[in-house]
Amino acid sequence: MAAHSPFPPSESCEAAARRCLLAIEAPDGEGSRAFTQVYADAVLADSIAADERRRRGSPRSAIDGRIVAVKDLFDVQGQVTWAGSRVLHDAAPARTDAPAVARLRCAGGLIIGKTNMTEFAYSGVGLNPHFGTPANPFGRGSIRRIPGGSSSGAAVAVADGMADIGLGTDTGGSVRIPAALCGLVGWKPTARRISLDGVWPLARTFDSVGVIAASVLACFETDAVLTAEPSAAEPPALNRLRLGRLRGYVESDLETPVARAYERALERLTQAGVQLIDLEVPELERVAREQPGVTMTTYEAFQAHAALLGKYGDFYDPRVRSRLELGRNITAEQYSAAAALRRELQAAASKALKEFDACLYPTVRITAPPFSAFEADVDYVALNRALLRNTSLINLLDGCAITLPCHDTGHAPVGLSIAGLGVRDAQILSTALSLEPIVVTTLRTHNQTASRSR
Repeated sequence: MAAHSPFPPSESCEAAARRCLLAIEAPDGEGSRAFTQVYADAVLADSIAADERRRRGSPRSAIDGRIVAVKDLFDVQGQVTWAGSRVLHDAAPARTDAPAVARLRCAGGLIIGKTNMTEFAYSGVGLNPHFGTPANPFGRGSIRRIPGGSSSGAAVAVADGMADIGLGTDTGGSVRIPAALCGLVGWKPTARRISLDGVWPLARTFDSVGVIAASVLACFETDAVLTAEPSAAEPPALNRLRLGRLRGYVESDLETPVARAYERALERLTQAGVQLIDLEVPELERVAREQPGVTMTTYEAFQAHAALLGKYGDFYDPRVRSRLELGRNITAEQYSAAAALRRELQAAASKALKEFDACLYPTVRITAPPFSAFEADVDYVALNRALLRNTSLINLLDGCAITLPCHDTGHAPVGLSIAGLGVRDAQILSTALSLEPIVVTTLRTHNQTASRSR
């Protein structure tokens, strides 16, 4: 895999670290809103060590010397984990790195700082009243649009050339939503493959650790480090792929730019020889009607925050607090019924998807709205639901999924999801490697994006 690394050594690690730090510090940039903590001295020292390993020809991994931005939900040794909130500002510093952070560090990843996020990861929008909200790279000169959440800072950091890799979490789409809205690749693995120790919980049934980067291979190589499951990146032949186009509610009410980009991407795949078959799973329509994932997430999130809400409720973002409080009225019986329905849906999906290499659907049904769209709370609730609608399906099914940008250059970013059943991660990543050259037509390396944004 290293021979085909997505991170060509075009500059020294120290030069890359300095470039990223300059991007973070740029007065007209988004660094002050994308990051909550920056470790300038540490990343420079680590970059010099990485350059020395390069000179000796002994890199630790394919990501050795690459700049990593860590969502402020993960413990970093000696630092306070704020989780995008003022509630935890007086908490004790973390004694050790979260295992996911430790694996990246041991592999030579250069930790540049903690990235901003929706408070406690509880929204797909990405707004944060405590630290500010970084703007989406698209159309930034004229209209400031949301970045998507909850891993908002991670996506903007990668899009603006402040980092090569964004480490995030995904409970209902918190990696894939900002990746899709910002024109990046976002990978949500099967939840149990990567340790959640040292990561603030939202809803442990659905929480997973994910990656945002500029390419599928970057996600593939980072996933190998995070899971300690190295495997060769061998894209299958296009004419051997059998993909299901998932029909039903995931294709309903699509914003026109999303529908157009999605259909064009599917047309390109068909023309390239990919076997694309309509896939209908009638049982999944119950997700939209009965929303078992919403019930379970809301219940678990309230349980995780009940004590903090009792002590520091007034310090929460009101929009986050109001969602958390909804869990107060969900009974254990309702939770159990939702969990039972989840098992039924998983069984139906397993049966329907077993003959396919992957299924495809639009990652998010809308493009990134402007900040002004969220001025009224009613708009916030409706738009948050729109953002989460499609991505949350794979969390409910305990599967894995990756989003690829499928929009044309100059148009609002749109994501195409490639998804599969749980523990089929290597298959989904390999399939994405094959589809990426066909699906991704927009120019979106982070250096180009960064130059457009400044």
